[in-house]
Amino acid sequence: MRDALWTALKTVNDPELHRDLVSLGMIERAEIEGNVAHVKVNLTTPACPLKGQIEGDVRAAVLRVPGLQDVVVTFGAMVRPPAQPALPGVKHVLLVGSGKGGVGKSSVAVNIAASLARDGARVGLMDADVYGPSVAHMLGQGAARVTANAERKMQPIEAHGVRFLSMANLSPAGQALVWRGPMLHSAVQQFLKDAAWGDLDYLIVDLPPGTGDVQLSLTQTIQVTGAVLVTTPQDVALIDAARALDMFRKASVPVLGVVENMSYFVAPDTGLTYDIFGRGGSRKLGGLPLLGEVPLDVEVRQDADAGLPAVLAHPESPAAQALTQIARNLAGRVSVQALSHLPEQLPVV
Repeated sequence: MRDALWTALKTVNDPELHRDLVSLGMIERAEIEGNVAHVKVNLTTPACPLKGQIEGDVRAAVLRVPGLQDVVVTFGAMVRPPAQPALPGVKHVLLVGSGKGGVGKSSVAVNIAASLARDGARVGLMDADVYGPSVAHMLGQGAARVTANAERKMQPIEAHGVRFLSMANLSPAGQALVWRGPMLHSAVQQFLKDAAWGDLDYLIVDLPPGTGDVQLSLTQTIQVTGAVLVTTPQDVALIDAARALDMFRKASVPVLGVVENMSYFVAPDTGLTYDIFGRGGSRKLGGLPLLGEVPLDVEVRQDADAGLPAVLAHPESPAAQALTQIARNLAGRVSVQALSHLPEQLPVV
């Protein structure tokens, strides 16, 4: 019967990777006690967007085995590193960029990081928007100062389960940074390599707007798993987003998907939906996967000003649910990217 159980599990495919769970090495344990099967599935990310589907498919397959009357499915998770990890201890570096300012890029980056951390991933957030750092404020740590550890490395600040570094925590509040390219490059290098990030599944990098020195320094310094483009739906934003897309492609950085922010507005008094900036424009960006559409929501702004990401402050709101799903969709895309190099059959644990 045990052989029949493993045979049944070989018929269950990961919905995103389109390979069976056994060949992917995702079945950690499959045992039988009496007429009950106990199966533990090791997901490729704690933020797996299709966990419920996998559980249902496992149950359906196992219950077709003669003699089994029930199945107990449990889950673990292990984020698989790419063939070439980005930094020591850091499995994946993910860039969040936009072609222009004002599209809510930093808010999306903060909420993606907070959502992945809430789901159980080890997450870092690097505020590379040196001229306009806002991550610290959005995480409620604007007054905190970066310190050094015993090895004289910068110690990231932790908030809401996310380790982060921002220039806002290194320079006096309100002080303008009038820096040229070499100084920006040096700052990026220090944030990446002179910081004690520790072991991370994902390091989210909030890029400055545009296609300038910081983006060039990052893409030439480390191996980046992929990028996310944030845009609003109107053509004037999409024109600049297309430039950012071209930059990533020229730098050989895979673009994992696009987030359409401020996609629509639902009036709280009438429930009517208004497409203030148009809607669906992000689908014009070269056929990129759409990670999600985030509605224009006053609570997202209020939560950012209060230093608590919307996915934590108002998790049931439409905007927070959209941001949560975006984070999970992104984690799924990263898993597909990381596992694309695997052999056809992995050893069974």
